[in-house]
Amino acid sequence: MHIHILGICGTFMGGLAALAREAGHRVTGCDAGVYPPMSDQLRALGIDLIEGFGTEQLALKPDIWVVGNVVSRARLPDGTPRYPLMEAILDQGLRYTSGPQWLAEHVLQGRHVLAVAGTHGKTTTTSMLAWILEHAGLQPGFLVGGVPLNFGVSARLGNMARPFTPFVIEADEYDTAFFDKRSKFIHYRPRTAILNNLEFDHADIFDDLAAIERQFHHLVRTIPATGRIVVNGLEESLARVLHQGCWSEVRSFGAAVSDFRAEGEPNRFEVLEQGHRVAQVHWDVSGVHNQLNALAAIAAAQHVGVTPATAAAALREFRNVKRRMEVRGVAGGVTVYDDFAHHPTAIRTTIDGLRRQVGAARILAVFEPRSNTMKLGTMKAQLPWSLEQADLSFCHAGGLGWDPADALRPMGDKARVAQTIPELVDQVKAAARPGDHVLCMSNGGFGGVHAKLLEALGGPA
Repeated sequence: MHIHILGICGTFMGGLAALAREAGHRVTGCDAGVYPPMSDQLRALGIDLIEGFGTEQLALKPDIWVVGNVVSRARLPDGTPRYPLMEAILDQGLRYTSGPQWLAEHVLQGRHVLAVAGTHGKTTTTSMLAWILEHAGLQPGFLVGGVPLNFGVSARLGNMARPFTPFVIEADEYDTAFFDKRSKFIHYRPRTAILNNLEFDHADIFDDLAAIERQFHHLVRTIPATGRIVVNGLEESLARVLHQGCWSEVRSFGAAVSDFRAEGEPNRFEVLEQGHRVAQVHWDVSGVHNQLNALAAIAAAQHVGVTPATAAAALREFRNVKRRMEVRGVAGGVTVYDDFAHHPTAIRTTIDGLRRQVGAARILAVFEPRSNTMKLGTMKAQLPWSLEQADLSFCHAGGLGWDPADALRPMGDKARVAQTIPELVDQVKAAARPGDHVLCMSNGGFGGVHAKLLEALGGPA
């Protein structure tokens, strides 16, 4: 089959392209701003990439067009379509589908799907779970919205020869496509599902938290009676989701009365199942949030026959995910980190994890409100709370329709705002001292700020 992917350079669609190519399909694709590293990864797989969404691509005549959710029916100011290729596909009545739908029909069918859903921690928990199953010899397939360092790739098919081989997938609640406004995870039909946490997010497509809870309950409705739902017992929102109706086995984690809970610090803790000590995790990963992620992964892995002790042994070798508290370098005695955190809660838990790791050393938090929700200013009032444990905070304000200086005013002189990346780098350089830890947080490339900071910090004073 020849598939042509519209929006191929997105993390999900790029992973889908890699799976399709591994399965033997001919894969081509297009996107706006085709650039490394995704373009290099895809071309290395033999996938031809085209810049833009021009109608000349109709000449490729693929068997099916797979449409990413970046594509819309939007018009430019002059009235012409932003995505002319999509308009031509519709005009000519050509066969098209969404990425999640194609994945469900051509990859997930006949597999034991383990889906990881939640506002935070999806990528990390999916990576943990995939590594646990790999360590246990199950040769799982997976699709992760990042690059697990234990594997070095974001997606693979796994052992297709064995019936019902596990497939671990990051289950995103964002919408599927312009023609299918259901959450992506509705398509995956998991037998095991982790509901990691649930807060308001994606203000560009959801009106309120209740609307997201409704989508999570749609996911619950797809899980068979022989399936397992692993749910965070600390989250009232998830309790409301299950209260709407649940037809599967439920295993909770995190709370004092949960099926799975932890005793000890996040980097070394005992795992208790219904009050009995069943394993010990001793690893280099920091943060209470990752301790909870580990409990979720252990409980989910148990559903496919992996004991908690085996899972804990795997986690001792877990190397985390690229862009999750990733040390980018040390310059002038200052350590610079890169992290994907962008929601206020994720920012807070990420800083907390680093604080537990570095003790009393100074933390300089450098961030940009880049997600669609943060650009709208929906959660700006939570920013001072999210940055509480940082000694100094620096915000890149470029491109925002609201004033972060106003939102950060309660922090006084602990917060600074810059309109450009060079200004931001100058601010951090002026404030940093040897022994400091500079934590850069964004769900985008952040203008290459990490390398620029290292160069500035390592240069002459």
